Amino acid sequence: MIEKVYKYSTDDNKIVEKIILDDNLNYIHMVFNKDEGMPEHNSNSNVYITVLRGKLSLRLNDESINYYEKSNVVKIPKGIKMNIKNLDNEVLELIIVKAPAPTFN
Repeated sequence: MIEKVYKYSTDDNKIVEKIILDDNLNYIHMVFNKDEGMPEHNSNSNVYITVLRGKLSLRLNDESINYYEKSNVVKIPKGIKMNIKNLDNEVLELIIVKAPAPTFN
């Protein structure tokens, strides 16, 4: 078998699944319910966020919160302060791609 197959959760409970972490990219699946999200942090690579369902509440640096609904892909450059949350009642489901894969010293 040449290909490699990865699976991710289809549950509605909070999850951060690191599906692929290799030298090329990081591919992360996330599900958040209302008032859940990631701790504020700086992007360690170019980040591409695909909203699969729900509404992403995203604050970058010290800007006001922007909202992105399903079918949006948001690109965030490396080194930007990010605050990813679900402030909506609907479940938020995201795919995060970091490319190139971040390096850790």
